[in-house]
Amino acid sequence: MGKAGAARKLASAAAYGGGGVSLLGASFYGLLRLEAEAARRTIGNAKGAPPDPTGWYGRGRPGPAVKVALLGDSSAAGYGVDRVEETPGALLASGVAERADRRVHLRNFAVVGAKSSDLAVQVDRALPTRPDVAVILVGVNDVTHTVLPAASVRHLVESVRRLREDGTAVLVGTCPDLGTIKPIMPPLKQVARAWSRRIAAAQTIAVVEEGGRTVSLASILGPEFAAAPALLFGPDQFHPSAQGYRSLAQVLLPSTLAALGLIPDDEAEPESFRGEGVLPITAAAIQAVNIPGTELGGTEVGGARRGVRGLWVELRHRRRHPETEGEAPGEQESEPAEAPQG
Repeated sequence: MGKAGAARKLASAAAYGGGGVSLLGASFYGLLRLEAEAARRTIGNAKGAPPDPTGWYGRGRPGPAVKVALLGDSSAAGYGVDRVEETPGALLASGVAERADRRVHLRNFAVVGAKSSDLAVQVDRALPTRPDVAVILVGVNDVTHTVLPAASVRHLVESVRRLREDGTAVLVGTCPDLGTIKPIMPPLKQVARAWSRRIAAAQTIAVVEEGGRTVSLASILGPEFAAAPALLFGPDQFHPSAQGYRSLAQVLLPSTLAALGLIPDDEAEPESFRGEGVLPITAAAIQAVNIPGTELGGTEVGGARRGVRGLWVELRHRRRHPETEGEAPGEQESEPAEAPQG
């Protein structure tokens, strides 16, 4: 079976159940579990919670405020940094405030060590806040805990569905390539690369079909980080450093703005010279797995959302914005007034 067929099959298994241990073989799966336990011992247990970026951003900017919910695992929470300004939440909220010239209220629901199965509780907490957009980063811990890919994607899909039914725009940063992370040793290393890419492709298909949007993290935690580990990885060689989180936020920011409908007019249409265009979803998902920052969202062709090869999607490579300095969140109990009209 080719990559596209495997991704499509995995997404279907997530939607309808299935995808058991037999896909790997029980004995090999047992070996992977032992290797995963060894990797987690090398990485160590998380010590201390990262700074909480929840609060207001964009001091002095007009309203109405943009409400952002951040869900997922340690990569969303910002484990490993000491200053709140260095967390991905603060960097993302500061970037949205600057680019959109709006106040932003960010609520962080991400939990260090979370797997996709933990998203349901985070969504329970996020829904009452009525966010405009939910940004989700999850999947790494599913790989290192050898959670079967179909189960991992199924939990994500259920959470995306609940958020979309409540009217929240959803952006999912898909599972990064884990094949070059030092604490993961062979044979888990080779499986982790294939496994994480397959999860990412299936996440993409399933999320977009639920009305969400995805952006590929691909090698944002893989070869790109391996080339400069002292700069982009933290001391445990698994979690990003402050500079690594800045790289992550740069990938997320343009797609977050797109999910909010806050992109410039000159970025409204795909640009073919940038490799952008409209593709069937499975083909687009396979392309996205390999290039960080590749964004996919549903679209129409001739008034139809689906063709003979499935859902139509726009594949975009959004322009990266100049790096934004993260600010510390402010405390404010009431939402700022709307900007005067006229």
